[in-house]
Amino acid sequence: MTDEWRGWQEAAQAALYGDGGFYRSSEGPAGHFRTSVHASPLFAAAVARLLTATARELGTDRVDLVDLGAGRGELLTGVLAALPGIAPAGLAVRAYAVEIAARPPGLDPRIEWCAEPPRGVRGLLFANEWLDNVPTPVAETDADGVDRYVLVRTADGTERLGAPVTGADAEWLRRWWPSAGPGSRAEIGRPRDEAWARAVATLSEGLAVAVDYAHAREARPPFGTLTGFRAGREVRPVPDGSCDLTSHVALDACAAAGARGGTEPEVVDQREALRGLGVSGERPSLALASTDPAAYVRALASAGEAAELTARGGLGDFGWLMQRVGASVSTPTGV
Repeated sequence: MTDEWRGWQEAAQAALYGDGGFYRSSEGPAGHFRTSVHASPLFAAAVARLLTATARELGTDRVDLVDLGAGRGELLTGVLAALPGIAPAGLAVRAYAVEIAARPPGLDPRIEWCAEPPRGVRGLLFANEWLDNVPTPVAETDADGVDRYVLVRTADGTERLGAPVTGADAEWLRRWWPSAGPGSRAEIGRPRDEAWARAVATLSEGLAVAVDYAHAREARPPFGTLTGFRAGREVRPVPDGSCDLTSHVALDACAAAGARGGTEPEVVDQREALRGLGVSGERPSLALASTDPAAYVRALASAGEAAELTARGGLGDFGWLMQRVGASVSTPTGV
């Protein structure tokens, strides 16, 4: 990384995905932060149920599963492990992991590793905490009320204001994140809208799901959410390749960009989505403790994991953007 001033989108792109970038490290994201995938195998089992329901809606016994931003293949590994107890006999699944890093050693050979999402797939495209790592420009409103790009020095994260925001970026701000006045900030989500629309376009028929921390137009944070993570802790965002750079996603804007063929995208929180897929944080009956203590302990542990996945103020507040592709596809029953 050089000691130069760049817009946040360019700086973050290099820091995360360039040579020596954060997401090209051998340890992968799991070495720095904990996602729903890492929190509990219940999450992968829920995705397995969603995949099975999608296949049923499509009326097929051959279904594709694309994990966009696959990390080191943890989600697909978990889904394939869960499917035998969930899917009907004879369901054939073709699994694709989309990730810029090299294929990790020892990964299940059934998982195809690719740098770009395959086109023309029929099934489920799942993007867990992917959109928040699509770099965006950052804007700040100056003392005169003018929205300006925020420039950052790559060596230490120092910022200054640059040129006024114009063109498509200015239009996006007007529509999706109007200024809250001098000193307010916004992450311009247009690159994420475009990335999501491209991802949805790879499906010939099926369901596309994006899961991320999110906010809606009526409740945008006045100073944005750009931050860094390193070794499990939130840190000051510095685009030098040493930390993750992330910000919450305007999922409502992504939903509008990804809409195809008149189908209406839906956004629900993870609490609602996972409960519809059989993940409940309810504690087991105390009666089970006396009749089958081992089963009670297992059920209690599962309830604890489910509670973490659906907790208010935590993972349960994630947004699930669900976009259907194809006239015969509806949101799978229970979601």
